[in-house]
Formats: sequence, structure tokens, C-alpha cells
Amino acid sequence: MQFPYKAILFDWAYTLVDLVCEDDRAAFIEMRNFLKEKGVNVPQFETIFSSYQELFYGLIKESKQTHREANFETVLRHLFFSYGIEIEGKASWNDVLTTYYRVIHGVRLVYPDVVSTLKIFKESGIPMAIISNTTNPEFIKKNELLQTGLNEYFEFAVYSSSTPYRKPHPSIFNAAVSRLGIASENILFVGDDLHMDIVGAQSVGIQTAWLNRNASSLVNNIKPLYEITSLSELLVMGPLEVLN
Repeated sequence: MQFPYKAILFDWAYTLVDLVCEDDRAAFIEMRNFLKEKGVNVPQFETIFSSYQELFYGLIKESKQTHREANFETVLRHLFFSYGIEIEGKASWNDVLTTYYRVIHGVRLVYPDVVSTLKIFKESGIPMAIISNTTNPEFIKKNELLQTGLNEYFEFAVYSSSTPYRKPHPSIFNAAVSRLGIASENILFVGDDLHMDIVGAQSVGIQTAWLNRNASSLVNNIKPLYEITSLSELLVMGPLEVLN
């Protein structure tokens, strides 16, 4: 196939996958029940859950300014230490996190245009990778990728929970460019968020395609090179005009 770029980088959430609903309250209940079954003494649910919300969502709000990712595992370890919750010899951190995220990631819907599009690019020999902002530990994100069945299409994924900064900071994009070993101007980034994805990618010279599934309007004078409404439009990519 004729394609004007040597590699493609994709955002994850709402670009490839609809997260549907992430119920952290239900996940916390499941995690607390798991700990109790393992004989771990845990505080009353509302006590620890309210502390979690205050700390975690405070960090998420802060991360939007500093671009330092709010790491869920770090928050959880801090809470366990603060409340004297001892899991050593009863449960592993991986088991605790897996229990929590089994609920969080319970429903993941791959958009209908994703698999067919990725398959054609892979068969054409165009390398693809993911850059994703996430508070999840990397091993959890790898499990999520396997769960969706999309892992076979990607060379690698760069997650903000394993890097110093989150999108739109240039460093996370540069990390992916370095791993691809391809000049940034020969790479296309596809994402749904104008600020995180488009501005971030443009800051390091990556070309951009804004995936506008919801007929949103351009804001803050941000100008992606391409605007598409379906991933399949990448397959016939030429000098597309940004929609007004």
C-alpha cells in the first residue's frame, strides 16, 4: 500500500479502545474483600476509600500541570503504610493490583474500525506502537493489551507510569521515536485528544492525525495535519484537509 509515513504511533484510550466505565469504588471493594480473605486487617471501607480518593485524585489534578504521572501503585503503598495494612506473607502486590484492575478493566471495547485497519498496516510492514497516559503499573497495561487481542499489532508501548512524564511532555514522545529509530518527521501520531496527543506530538516534530469520532470542534488554534473520523481513513491517507 502507498502510505506517506514510515511508522505510526497511536494513543490508546478512546482512540483504539473505549474504556466504557471504570468503577474504582467497585474495584476497591473487590480488592478489600480479597485482602480480608487473605487474613489482612483492613480499615472500614469508607475510611480508606475516602483517603484514597483525596490523595489519588489530588495527584491526578496536579499531574495535569506538572505532567508528572499520578502512579496508582505508589498511592496504594502509601495508604497501606499510613493505615498499617501489612500484606507480607499473605498476599503479593501483583495479586492486590491484579484484583483491583480486574474490575477496572472489566469492559474494554475495541472500536469496530481498529482491527481491520491495524491488520492492513501490519501486513504492509509499517511498524506501529502505542504511547499512553496511564496511572496503571506497566504489567497491568500489558495484561490489558493482551485482553483486547491488539498486542500482536504493536512493536512496543510506552506508558507514562513507567516514564518521568506524561503526554503532552516531549520526553514521552521522544522515548517512542528513539525506540522506533525513525526520524520524527517520518512518523504519524494518531490520537483523540488535541492537547495531549496533537500538541505533544507536534512539539517533537511528529506529524499528527486527530481522530475526531465525536464531531468535536478545534480549540485554542491547535492545527493537526489531518482530521479523521474513523481509523480506516488512514488507509487512504493523502493531503486531507482539516474539517472546519
